[in-house]
Amino acid sequence: MKEMKKVIIYQLMPRWFTNCKENCVPNGSIRQNGVGKFNDIDEGKLRSIKSLGATHVWYTGVIEHATATDYSRQGITPCNPHVVKGKAGSPYAIRDYYDVCPDLAVKVKNRMAEFEALVERTHRAGLKVVIDFVPNHVAREYASDVKPAGVQDLGEGDNPMMFFDPNNNFYYITGQEFTPVGVNLGDGEQAYREFPARATGNDCYTASPSRDDWYETIKLNYGIDPWNGSTHFDPIPPTWTRMLDILKFWTAKGVDAFRCDMAHMVPVAFGHWAIAQIKAINPQVVFIAEIYDVALYHQYIHEGGFDYLYDKVTLYDTLRGILCDGWPASDLTRCWQTVEGIGQHMLNFLENHDEQRIASRQFLGDPFKAMPALVVSATMSPCPFMLYAGQELGEPAADAEGYSGMDGRTTIFDYWSVPTLRRWHQGKPTADERRLRSMYRKLLRLCNSKKTLAGGAFFDLMYANQETLDTSRQYAYLRHCDGEMTLVVANFGDQVVDTAVIIPQHALDCAQLPHGNYNCEELLTGETRTASLSAQTAVNIHIGPHEATIWHFKQD
Repeated sequence: MKEMKKVIIYQLMPRWFTNCKENCVPNGSIRQNGVGKFNDIDEGKLRSIKSLGATHVWYTGVIEHATATDYSRQGITPCNPHVVKGKAGSPYAIRDYYDVCPDLAVKVKNRMAEFEALVERTHRAGLKVVIDFVPNHVAREYASDVKPAGVQDLGEGDNPMMFFDPNNNFYYITGQEFTPVGVNLGDGEQAYREFPARATGNDCYTASPSRDDWYETIKLNYGIDPWNGSTHFDPIPPTWTRMLDILKFWTAKGVDAFRCDMAHMVPVAFGHWAIAQIKAINPQVVFIAEIYDVALYHQYIHEGGFDYLYDKVTLYDTLRGILCDGWPASDLTRCWQTVEGIGQHMLNFLENHDEQRIASRQFLGDPFKAMPALVVSATMSPCPFMLYAGQELGEPAADAEGYSGMDGRTTIFDYWSVPTLRRWHQGKPTADERRLRSMYRKLLRLCNSKKTLAGGAFFDLMYANQETLDTSRQYAYLRHCDGEMTLVVANFGDQVVDTAVIIPQHALDCAQLPHGNYNCEELLTGETRTASLSAQTAVNIHIGPHEATIWHFKQD
């Protein structure tokens, strides 16, 4: 039988992952606050990441994006700071698709070689490399300084007299100057001017987006006329071929996977066309779609060819509702039913750069209380699980870093240092940080050491335990594979649970498990016992408040 492997993605921003600068200044410059480097992510740090159970590292913010830091002395055209969010800039405002962020290089002129060395180190550590592909939009001042010979910049050759032309890369608000509301574009020679205005990345087809819009970005034109929805995909629009060339460029650098930003805002037809061509070059390259419309899930998998999709609006939102808003735990049944048949294509998470930190006061305030949600998110399905650097240490994102503000997130706009990671790298973690990381390590390593969790089938036990469990606070299910079974019971409540979980005959039939005695091990604590499995007996369990139990059953 082919070995099953669950993908565990560790997301980090090189900008702050290894930055140990203390006493950072809100809105501080790179000189004041420091910045992490590709070279800082050395063999030891990669071993530490792998020891958590990770199989992939998502390096966020690798490709050169708009920044307020001036690198003109190194031959890089500076950006106008008035269309940059924060001093460091958003990694999703790409300004040169053929280059890496100069902030991350020790020697700026050697920046691509330093990134390539990081890819090699990551592979030697037994990990695969994920980077962002941002197909929906680029920075307002997109211009490549290092593009290969024969490559045209996005926007080069456009007809700006046309709002929509399938041969244009951008949409033009003809006859109008770019005048975002609530944004200071500067004065005199230092002002940012754009005429005609171009549509903004979040489908804002006006010359006056607001400060809350993605005003620092320009929407890319894939051949869809936004006024009437008509598609113009034949002949293939120039944007398609230019973006495919970009994917080929990074695939040749050894990138193993692309996390495709806001993929649902790009036509699925482009994904179908481009992904097939990349997989013809390397069938192992993985494509992950950031997508928030459940109605599009099947289409982006079966037509678009994406390997995995964000499962925010089902599992993440439900788990957060249970943790914070009193939603019943039984709502988790609806989550797997929503994605039934495609569940293996979901990507589960509790944190990423867009979401608030679990330990923040805006979310839960206590990372240990999230343990039942963590267990469910990581073990409910064989699909990938993702964690965000610092999550395993309980990072509370308690700083107001600058543009980001005190919003419970770790900034993607500012130069900053993350306190929990800084302590970890310096060998000075707190006792709670050590304990939490140990819990993450134990759980995530189980995901690939037990075949039931790595690739086993799922069976929901809630219908059979309406009387034995408090379905508002507890959730129970099985994972089974090749005559072995794992029982997971999560307790989202603040009371100890002592009960007996019924495993119905139908579950035993699905798992092809005969009645009889089984050797049992609680995988998180190491406790062992013998238990009898049958439709007439129940499994006794004990769970502390805000905890989960994972019992593994195997016959001699």
